[in-house]
Amino acid sequence: MSVFEKKRKQDLSDSEQAWQGCGHKVGVKVWRIVEFKVEDWPAEQYGEFFNRDTYIILKTYKEEEEIKYDIHIWIGKFSTLDDYSTAAKKMNDLDTFLDDKPIQHREIQGHESSLFKSYFKPMKLLKGDARSGDRGRNLPDDFKPRLLHVVKGPFNENELKEISMKKGNLKSEGVFIIDNGTFIYQWNGSKSSPEEKYKAARFINDMQDGKKMVESIEEDSCSPQHPVMMLLKEGESKAKSDAVGERKMFEISEKDGDVSMKEIAADDDISKELLKRENVYIINTGDHVWCWVGSKASPREYKNGVVYAHNYIDETKTPLLPVTVVAERKESKEFKNAF
Repeated sequence: MSVFEKKRKQDLSDSEQAWQGCGHKVGVKVWRIVEFKVEDWPAEQYGEFFNRDTYIILKTYKEEEEIKYDIHIWIGKFSTLDDYSTAAKKMNDLDTFLDDKPIQHREIQGHESSLFKSYFKPMKLLKGDARSGDRGRNLPDDFKPRLLHVVKGPFNENELKEISMKKGNLKSEGVFIIDNGTFIYQWNGSKSSPEEKYKAARFINDMQDGKKMVESIEEDSCSPQHPVMMLLKEGESKAKSDAVGERKMFEISEKDGDVSMKEIAADDDISKELLKRENVYIINTGDHVWCWVGSKASPREYKNGVVYAHNYIDETKTPLLPVTVVAERKESKEFKNAF
């Protein structure tokens, strides 16, 4: 580590209190971006993400007795550009604080990578921001009713996803939770499984803290006049189809201060053999975007990997794909298996 790098790390240690003590113990740490600053996210709310907020998540783990890291920024559907820009900068700062060891990821709400989802059991996608969520907990009369769907995750765990308060969103194949702040209803579809019902009941137990009334309702016996149905609006949310991304590979090089990007391969021609350590590469596999940084790439290229990938993917038909930045000789198993 150069003298400059040591000085920068010390400056980060002195200026960013949020990083103090992180990276020493195996586990997950979460922060939320609040007015250009990093704030600790309460441990009891890990797995809760509000769609107007942006978060930084650090995963610390051991592999063959070596401490390794993954840093994710999670961007809510309605989070601001200022929050995203702050999170990207702070992620780079945290990367420097941890001696450039972490693998960096960008996660978009509803399109999270399987790796990210594996950290939280369950993961809850909620509407609003953390501040409005806190008001909901403390002042039930001001709480905005919400409809939650129990969804099967990629590792057979269950997640809670907030959806629009519409009657047509209640499906026979699923189990749903309706929370109006003082009363929680569990609506069981006629074709739902006992496991889904059990998981929903567990979620409700965590939500109610003994302060809310709870009622379980079976679809077949739920009349249109039932109080829970009166909370919902008519209609149904439109189904959204996931577009498949283009399979392309781009080379990014910086010469005389100018950054250029050119396509070098597509479809089956994409190959790890094309990677050169002097450059940075963007690889779109169709369902994931990777940014590979060569060991001899410039510091500017290294630190702007997420930005390069974000700028590229934002112009495609699939701007919500997960993005991961990996450095040469620090490639993850997922990256190695992506080709």
